[in-house]
Amino acid sequence: MLLTSAGSEAPAAPPLADDATLRVMDGLRRIVRALSSSAHSGPRDGGLSGAQIFVLRQIAAVPGLALGELAARTLSRQSTVSEVVTKLVTRGLVRRTTRAADARQTVLSLTPRGRHAVARKAPTAPERLAKGLAALSAARRATLAAGLEAWLAAAGLADTPATMFFEDGRAPRRRTSKASRRHAPR
Repeated sequence: MLLTSAGSEAPAAPPLADDATLRVMDGLRRIVRALSSSAHSGPRDGGLSGAQIFVLRQIAAVPGLALGELAARTLSRQSTVSEVVTKLVTRGLVRRTTRAADARQTVLSLTPRGRHAVARKAPTAPERLAKGLAALSAARRATLAAGLEAWLAAAGLADTPATMFFEDGRAPRRRTSKASRRHAPR
């Protein structure tokens, strides 16, 4: 352990800036930038997050999905996607009904408002990442998963909850123009 003159522990030296390290960090920056830019749409898009649009589009593709099936299609855990679905039901974009053959099972479908919300939307960053991941071989996905898990463990982030992208319960920040801020009531 290296101590500073003040007696506190000095931060660990960053890894060497070798080609592989730079490529990994650049790749991560690209992913974060893409996710951030599609995280929250503006009022024109109904203020939906990229994750919400991704979920809506999966339900639109296969109406009558059970929550577990939706989790598989969105590459997430059932508890994670359940939170997003609850928000979409509350906003009147998704309808929960019981399956005719088994009244214990709930299925999901879009409301007319939900269909309108995803009409003509460009693919979101989560959709593009999922499609890209599907294009990799199973062996490459396994190698990528093992590498990411090892990196997260080494960084002390392995126990961070894996929510859907930018669906952590915080309200989206609305961007306002300078003109609207000047005329806003105080």
